[in-house]
Amino acid sequence: MQDAPRLHIDSLQPVMGEGAAIALDPGQMRYLATVLRLETGDSVHLFNAEAGEWEARLEIQRKDRGQAVLTRQLRAPVVTHGPVLVFAPLKRDATDLVLRMGTEMGVTRFCPVITERTNTHRINAERFHAIALEAAEQCERLDIPAIEPLRPLMQVMDEWDRSRPLFAALERQPGALVKSVPQDHALLIGPEGGFTETERRLLGAHEAVTPISLGNLILRADTAVVAGLAQLAFRVSQSI
Repeated sequence: MQDAPRLHIDSLQPVMGEGAAIALDPGQMRYLATVLRLETGDSVHLFNAEAGEWEARLEIQRKDRGQAVLTRQLRAPVVTHGPVLVFAPLKRDATDLVLRMGTEMGVTRFCPVITERTNTHRINAERFHAIALEAAEQCERLDIPAIEPLRPLMQVMDEWDRSRPLFAALERQPGALVKSVPQDHALLIGPEGGFTETERRLLGAHEAVTPISLGNLILRADTAVVAGLAQLAFRVSQSI
């Protein structure tokens, strides 16, 4: 039997509890009724960070209108701890990959930045959110990562909370041997081509920044995101 589809429900909906009828938006209904060909009475799973995850019975009124009646709670809400990803936006497909993989690996906040070698100076925050939401539905997260506005790297560094460690992947620069990593840490990945010497000096002087090495090979930026998140997640698991 195929697993029930998971749908994120806006936390502004009425309080989710047994017997509550949750209205589904037209896009969700078209996906369930037309793409998945579900029928009234079929099961769906609804979730958000505030209510946890619920099993529900689908009630279809028409292809773009319907609701789901909650039957039982499957998972209670939990407080999410995870890394912040500070990254320079890449070409469209590579950025999409960063958002999807970052969501799957527990990133709680995406912080896109403009560096001296960043190729784009605009982002579509709504589209970024949609990609993260879809990834959360697929990987069984309860929350959706936040998407911050695109800002210059040095502005972000000026405003950075000094108590949150920021591990920076700096190519061709020795990295610290990181033995202990708190759950609420951050990873900084630069653009294709890496950081400039000026940016390296400024990052090196910042008290929250710790350089880390991702190995001897030069990685694509999207590959570096996965390598960095995996390395730090392993260190978090060793610290707990």
